[in-house]
Amino acid sequence: MELTLVSSSFCGACARTRSVLADAARFLPDATITEIDLAQDPDAAEALDIEVTPTVIIRDASGSEVFRATGVPTVPQVLTAAVRALPA
Repeated sequence: MELTLVSSSFCGACARTRSVLADAARFLPDATITEIDLAQDPDAAEALDIEVTPTVIIRDASGSEVFRATGVPTVPQVLTAAVRALPA
């Protein structure tokens, strides 16, 4: 499972989201967190169709997107969404 955070350096909400994902990852031992900075990698952000930061994308082990949200999630929201990425 991959938790992707699309962020920007001037975004205070992105820092809070980074912290939430780190907290959630403690309960998801097989999860990896990837961060894409909009300013440093605009092509990646465009390929993901990012309109606002922060955006969180959760992918399952095959790389399929199972969840996407904007704004600062809570740890319970991330964990609930991550269930969609678990193997059946």
